[in-house]
Parts: sequence; C-alpha cells; structure tokens
Amino acid sequence: MRLWPCWLGCYTLLLWALRRSMWAGPARYLRSPLSRSLYANMMGSHGPPGAGENHQWYVCNTEQLSESLQPIFVQSYLDQGTQIFLNNSIEKSGWLFIQLYHSFVSSIFSLFMSRTSINGLLGRGSMFVFSPEQFQRLLKINPEWKSHRLLDLGAGDGEVTKVMSPHFEEIYATELSETMIWQLQKKKYRVLGINEWQNTGFQYDVISCLNLLDRCDQPLTVLKDIRSVLEPTRGRVILALVLPFHPYVENGSFGSLFFACEYLWLLKLPSVSLMTCKTFLLYCHSRLSAGNLE
Repeated sequence: MRLWPCWLGCYTLLLWALRRSMWAGPARYLRSPLSRSLYANMMGSHGPPGAGENHQWYVCNTEQLSESLQPIFVQSYLDQGTQIFLNNSIEKSGWLFIQLYHSFVSSIFSLFMSRTSINGLLGRGSMFVFSPEQFQRLLKINPEWKSHRLLDLGAGDGEVTKVMSPHFEEIYATELSETMIWQLQKKKYRVLGINEWQNTGFQYDVISCLNLLDRCDQPLTVLKDIRSVLEPTRGRVILALVLPFHPYVENGSFGSLFFACEYLWLLKLPSVSLMTCKTFLLYCHSRLSAGNLE
C-alpha cells in the first residue's frame, strides 16, 4: 500500500511535465513514447487511423520489378488479423499505469538486461509479421494444409510462431533471451540451442528467419546452416528483414550492443525500395539454392 502514493505522485509529476512540454511547443517535440502516450490520451487521439491511411502501407509499384519477378510477387493487404493487432496495440498504448510500470522496470533492468529480455519479462514487444491469412497467401496454401516440421529461428515470444504452428505437426524454435525462452516454453514449443538446431539429425519442411539476420552475430553462417537442414525437395524458407539494413547484436547479460562479427553484403544497400528488396532476395537465394525462397 505504501507504493500507491508513490506511483500516484510520479504519475502526477509526469502529467505536470507533459503539460509544460505542451505549452512549450507542439507534441512532435515529445521524444519519449510514454510522454506521447500520455499526450495522446489527454488529447483524446487514440483512435485507429483511417483505412485509407493504412492502405498506403501496402501499395507497391511492381513495375520496378523485373518481368520474371512480377508474376510471383505476393501483394500484402490490411486484413482482419492485422487490424485486430493494430487495435490491440493502440488500446495497450493507452494503459497509462501499465506504461508507467513498464517504463520504471525498463529503466532499472536495462542496467543488466537486454531490451529483448526485458520485453520477455514484461510480456510485451511481440512481433507481427503476417496474419494467418497472409501466411497462407504467401505460401499458397489452404487453411487445412499440413506439413511435418517447422523451425522458427529467433522466435522471440512465439507470437509469430503461433500464426504458423497450426500447419505443422512438430514446432521447433530458437532464441537467445532466457525470458523469451520462458515465453516459448509456456506455449509448449520445443526450444533448441543456437548450436543445436543444425545438428538434430533431421530436416525441416519450413524454416522461418524473420527479422533475425540484422540481429545475429553470424548471418552468413545462419544462411549456410539453413540450407544444410532444409528438406531438399519441398522445403521452404521464409525470410524477413528490416531495411535499411542496420545490424547490431544484443548482449543478453548487460544490455549492451555490439557489431556482428560477420560482414553481410547487405550493408551496401542504402535505402528502402523494391529494387533493394529484389537485390536482397537474389542475394539470399544464392545462399539458399537448395530450397525455395518465399
């Protein structure tokens, strides 16, 4: 009970500081996510963006692609699953006391834990790459399609794994963060060590490597190992990467960052464009020639 007056005082102090910042200038000068959340709540602007604003996120000029790539390009779209994720994110950003608690815990634990591990501890920071419908559209499968083994590299808390898992009999995942491993084990996924998944003695039908190549120490080795354990006749690899490419590796013990020891050629890609994505796909395909790149 003694903590309650303390939290209330901190909340009041933050509101006062926010009002001062509002008087000093527009809200765009608020750099802290927590301050922006507080400002949005006070201004009543937590409603979801209009459908027209969201649609532009998915518009791609496929004329920039070569004629050979245009027929196999899969256009994404804003579906119900994506909208539910967006609505939930907007709602959670308005939970002021939870945001205050997360901000306090993060500031303390960041002294000796990585951001990923803190997110796993707090149960936040879930990644969204595709909805179930978008996953099926990408792989050109129907809702009843089944395969044997899935391996999700760098699975985080397993929320993206959960989207793919209904289509597989066995689900494997890898993760460095101990708190994220805990989240994966709660979901009943088998977690393999970072030096174990390549040496299990069996192959995988689908391997997902989502937003991992820019966050691992040896991205070239990862691509080589994926090729070695992918089922050669029907295996598929799903790659996702944030562009522009800015790699760094988290130190799980002390929350520090350092550069990867392997140089990935994608560092030369300066901007985000379909041509950049095409170059990335062709480069990765050359490293994954044993399987199909989705």
